[in-house]
Amino acid sequence: MSDEEGGGSLYVLSAVLLTPTQFPALLGDDFPEACALLGVPPAAEGYGLVLGQDEDGARWTVVVDDVSLVAAAIASWDCGMEYDLSPDERTVVLSLAGWPLELTVATPGIPAPHDPERGADGTGRVPLAPPSADVWGPVQRRLGADQIAREWADWRERVAEDGGAAAAAHPGLARALREAVAYTRQAPPPGRVRSAFAGEGVRTLRADGPGWSLVARTGDAAFVLLDEEPGGVLAVPREGAGGLPALPGLLEALDRVAVRPV
Repeated sequence: MSDEEGGGSLYVLSAVLLTPTQFPALLGDDFPEACALLGVPPAAEGYGLVLGQDEDGARWTVVVDDVSLVAAAIASWDCGMEYDLSPDERTVVLSLAGWPLELTVATPGIPAPHDPERGADGTGRVPLAPPSADVWGPVQRRLGADQIAREWADWRERVAEDGGAAAAAHPGLARALREAVAYTRQAPPPGRVRSAFAGEGVRTLRADGPGWSLVARTGDAAFVLLDEEPGGVLAVPREGAGGLPALPGLLEALDRVAVRPV
């Protein structure tokens, strides 16, 4: 797979979507924040991020506005099918040095993946790089919530259903729930609350805010991760307390304001 960009070939290795309903969690708490990190405006249709290498092996991330093309490629790859992702030059919005995600693949026959020289993309910025896994912070907190969403059944068994008195009284949990309630009253930035299909009549909810992430399933449970609790997962009590609504009502309200995949 290749793409002509800047007169040279880009050997495509992977791609991800950057839209209000689906974007790499490590890039931000919401869609506009993720776009700002890459230096592109938060266009309503979103973007595709094409990750590849040039002839010298340098890592490049190409931002394109042909979201449908990138979505089709990802869907095909997920089904084990081949797809030649070759975006048209006219769809290229920006080319950035480096990769924001960790890739374990490389293009055969060219040098090993490496970052181009700083400034090679014309932005003057340090090449994109995946975050360190050694330090707990907002990125790891969001990735942790993503993992719980993917492995819901396992985490549902591992964490106590009622959260216990300690979880209910945790000030960080109370703060996160108050901010989540505020989202149901005044719409947050796109992508702060997302809803995805999880089964017949069931949705997976993701909500993020400054220092916290919530992951839940409607009609079931909810968990909160906090920047101040490295590696910790707090179960949300089902019964409301301290002026907060009961969990079922909160999840229903969040689902109503969430953005959903088309």
